[in-house]
Amino acid sequence: MGIWQKEFTSVVLLFLLVTVLGGLTGWFLPLLLLLTLILLIYQIFQINRFERWISTGGRSQYPKTTGVWEEIYYHVYRIKKNEKRRKKKLSKVIEQFRQSTEALPDAAVVLGVNDEIEWANKTARSVLGLQQSDKGQRIPNLIRFPEFIRYLKSGNYDEAVIMPSPINSQITLAVRVVSYGAGLRLLLAQDVTQLKKMERMRKDFVANVSHELRTPLTVLKGYLETLQDMDDGESSLLTNSVQQMQAQTERMQNLVDDLLLLTRLETQQRKTQCINVPALLTQICKEHSVILNNPERIELILGAQVHIVGEELALRSAFSNLLSNALKYSPDDAPVKVRWYQNAEAVIMSVEDNGEGIAAADIPRVSERFYRVEIKRSKKVQGIGLGLAIVKHALMRHDARLVITSDVGKGSCFSCYFPISQVCTPKTNTVLTEPTASLFLNDH
Repeated sequence: MGIWQKEFTSVVLLFLLVTVLGGLTGWFLPLLLLLTLILLIYQIFQINRFERWISTGGRSQYPKTTGVWEEIYYHVYRIKKNEKRRKKKLSKVIEQFRQSTEALPDAAVVLGVNDEIEWANKTARSVLGLQQSDKGQRIPNLIRFPEFIRYLKSGNYDEAVIMPSPINSQITLAVRVVSYGAGLRLLLAQDVTQLKKMERMRKDFVANVSHELRTPLTVLKGYLETLQDMDDGESSLLTNSVQQMQAQTERMQNLVDDLLLLTRLETQQRKTQCINVPALLTQICKEHSVILNNPERIELILGAQVHIVGEELALRSAFSNLLSNALKYSPDDAPVKVRWYQNAEAVIMSVEDNGEGIAAADIPRVSERFYRVEIKRSKKVQGIGLGLAIVKHALMRHDARLVITSDVGKGSCFSCYFPISQVCTPKTNTVLTEPTASLFLNDH
């Protein structure tokens, strides 16, 4: 028999006893009232004792009692015991997490919904200058670099932001935010000082080597031109040798020019002006039409007449490379469409072709230096794999991004998205200068 059945049986027997005694003595109602009062006082006493026990957290042994109240005490005591066991286990896990994060070489900071600091490890205190007393403080009030604050407010944490350490300008940090839970975020700061130093050394090396190669290449080209002028055509071996040497020298010259342009895009400070992009695209398309001797192959669609703030040479190189790629990797009679238009979020320049297309696996890598898609082609396409790298770095200098969509065998579309904030209104008519650098060609 269950405890509730026993309790119910006991109450029923008490009422039967009162009924019998009341029938014998004639005091049924007073006895019934007395029994009810006794049961009520007993329950109030038990409730009061339970409340006093639970108010202490139920840590002590529960009071001795019988019946249903003994079962209630037992169940509550068991729940509290299991809760205590789980809490102890959770505390152990949290302590292990804290010990492991304290040992991390990277700074780790847990941020709340309002960017307040919930917790920070030892490395965060050493490279970000945070103190234990800073808990609860908003991190933008402590780390006041504009790039970091914009990154934190943007909500777009796909890429890390590079900034110097707040307490040591010689240390370079790559800061990334990872969202988790209900509005919580984990801020990670990695020391990339050595990586940035090696990257600067690599850029300096490439720039120096490229610059030093220009002089011997110029001398070599001069002598080859002299040999070509001296060639009377009697020796086919000499003629072919000079032509091949000139072709390879020209290819090397293009490579050096591309590397020097990439170095300038990566290192030189921006010098911006309001660029008349529709006029720039019109000029680029005319130049390529003259080279192709086919003005109808390139279709220019100017859906907007907006100008943007930027660098003319960088934009010219980027747009020329995209158009050159589309022409090179399309059939000779296939049209190429160039568009300049605007939507609610960006101003867009796109180049669309009906060429061979790019496989999905290759799209993330086509903007890497010297990367070329290896496929069988009916004709050999010259290229060194730097054009799209130039495009990527030129767009980065304009806070723009390159989006590539492609279907193998159907064609590709390369779109440059410029933020609306780049739009400008020229005070005077913008005059485009003649191109001061060669059109750098590339392959996918």
